Amino acid sequence: MLREDIFLTYLQSQQTAQSYLHHCYVKNNVVDAEVNSYHNCNAFLYYMDHGKRFFEQGRKTELFMQPILYFYGMVHLIKACLLTKRPHYPESTNLLAHGVTARKKKKKNYHFLNDEVKIQHNGLFPYFSEHLFALETPFEKRSMQKLLALIPEMQPVFQLDQNPHLAAVGRISSPLLEFPVHLLDSYHLTEAAFIKRIQAYVPPIKYTDTDKQKIRMEVEEPILEPCGPFFMQQHSKELYFPVYREDFFPIHEVMVHYLVLYNLSMLGRYETEWWGDLFVHKADVDFPYISHFLELAAWKTPALLMNELYKQRKI
Repeated sequence: MLREDIFLTYLQSQQTAQSYLHHCYVKNNVVDAEVNSYHNCNAFLYYMDHGKRFFEQGRKTELFMQPILYFYGMVHLIKACLLTKRPHYPESTNLLAHGVTARKKKKKNYHFLNDEVKIQHNGLFPYFSEHLFALETPFEKRSMQKLLALIPEMQPVFQLDQNPHLAAVGRISSPLLEFPVHLLDSYHLTEAAFIKRIQAYVPPIKYTDTDKQKIRMEVEEPILEPCGPFFMQQHSKELYFPVYREDFFPIHEVMVHYLVLYNLSMLGRYETEWWGDLFVHKADVDFPYISHFLELAAWKTPALLMNELYKQRKI
């Protein structure tokens, strides 16, 4: 059993949940930490329980129903995470919206990979991006292909159909990072400019060394909590880095999953004919990408959010 799974089991009582929330509030300098921990205890438990149930039911049901269950499971787990830092969430009704929109009427010859989602100024997405990850949305809109390409576990599918969008550069347990030299061409940067660009996203650099194949650097400590432009393969713990300059920006993988699951859930609810054809005929290249993403979202999406809860237990 993973440490996050054990932690989820541990939190499934009022006493342990209240104690954990109190710890989080003290850690985050929340006023009236004890009062707020008792007040939010039951809501926290229900968010966790509902999120867990949505994912459990999603894993048992047919593929075409999974996006709706996974998306709402994710929303509940995000709200549980928010309660650990924002005891008065939701502070306004504006925050109850999803914070993202998709094109209402799909065009003829619609392709999911080319579809875009647009970020709103208010709602859950910009709110949790700020308060969970201290990030502002790095774009106004983004295509599904560009979002899926940031997920390490999606790379095997991309490699079969097109060039990979991420390159393995290290592991979270090691302070050594190795970037392929060919990134300098795709980023249109010199070696010095490339190193300067990534300095803000890594611990202090101890030294660098370059040969014909790799740009190597040792940082003072391993990257234990990766965030864009670094992404982690969950099982191998390998770190990945964008191959293309336009994919280099600060975004957490939780944000990526939210945007993709939102759009898939909207398709499942409102684009009945296209969604039905996708699973009956499997005619489009979209199907293997959607199918593979849902397979990994079943376990990686809750794992990413449980990690956010687990790491807060530290003093």
